[in-house]
Amino acid sequence: MKPFSYSRANSTNEALKLLQTDGKFIAGGTNLVDLMKEGVEQPSQLVDIQRLPLSTVQANKSGGVSLGALAKNSETANHPLIRSKYPLLTQAILAGASPQIRNMATNGGNLLQRTRCVYFYDVAMPCNKRQPGSGCGAFEGLNKNHAIFGWSETCVATFPSDMCVALAALDAQVKVLGKDGKERMINFVEFHRLPENDAAKDNNLLSGDLIISIELPKTGLPTKSHYLKIRNRASYAFALVSVAVIWEWKGNVIMNARIALGGVAHKPWRAFEAEKFLNGKIATEENFKQAAEIAIQDAKPLSQNAYKITLAKRAIVRALKTANGK
Repeated sequence: MKPFSYSRANSTNEALKLLQTDGKFIAGGTNLVDLMKEGVEQPSQLVDIQRLPLSTVQANKSGGVSLGALAKNSETANHPLIRSKYPLLTQAILAGASPQIRNMATNGGNLLQRTRCVYFYDVAMPCNKRQPGSGCGAFEGLNKNHAIFGWSETCVATFPSDMCVALAALDAQVKVLGKDGKERMINFVEFHRLPENDAAKDNNLLSGDLIISIELPKTGLPTKSHYLKIRNRASYAFALVSVAVIWEWKGNVIMNARIALGGVAHKPWRAFEAEKFLNGKIATEENFKQAAEIAIQDAKPLSQNAYKITLAKRAIVRALKTANGK
């Protein structure tokens, strides 16, 4: 591990002032420390932000819920407000990692975790995300767990979070404090980015930005929702494909449908066209199957992961049926 300096911040302003250009904020450290041990991440400085007052889960001014960036994943999943108003988020968080990791991992850190692509973790292999310009080992290599949407020849890695798939479906926002001391909001669907020509950049944060909270919108009409995770084993494993679905309903008519997929792209993938198809429709298996076909129509599999197309279609239908109580 490369030597680094360590500082502890007692306020958000102090954290912003302490952070150097090549520094990193650290809280739970469940991903960053592993990456440092492997030589994948080599920050010259760590600024510990665990003492900052950002660990509260509470109602926000808009009638929704604010998730403090430093609240633990387990605390968030089991909070009464989340269990009662946003059960989709509880399901997604509890589907991720192990209980021990969820007890340490923070909400802000969950948004910032990095891909588990084996070429990214192996410093002897080419990886544009780790070393821009070196190539993508997975593009023509072992890519059975990689992306079928939004990839480029620079990177075919997938984003690993379960929590973030649910947040994408919930139309959350991320509150960020910039180095200039000003707060701004980022729509969750715009927070993470596709690789395009810059695989090293996972999200649209600016240098020195500090995540303050994740803001969930007010729930309107009664909703139906479900999170489904398909993985190689039932214990601690990352998703081959995951699906978060939610819609408002009156009678049996679907309104404001949202479908987000995990394990298929460099970011949580929203199926916007499938959502448009479902809106105003009756909740039937046939409509669910058509929505799944639409959601997957633009998929571009790699040499070893075409199975994800069939898997994603079936997972979407299953998640929609489960949400509908069928």
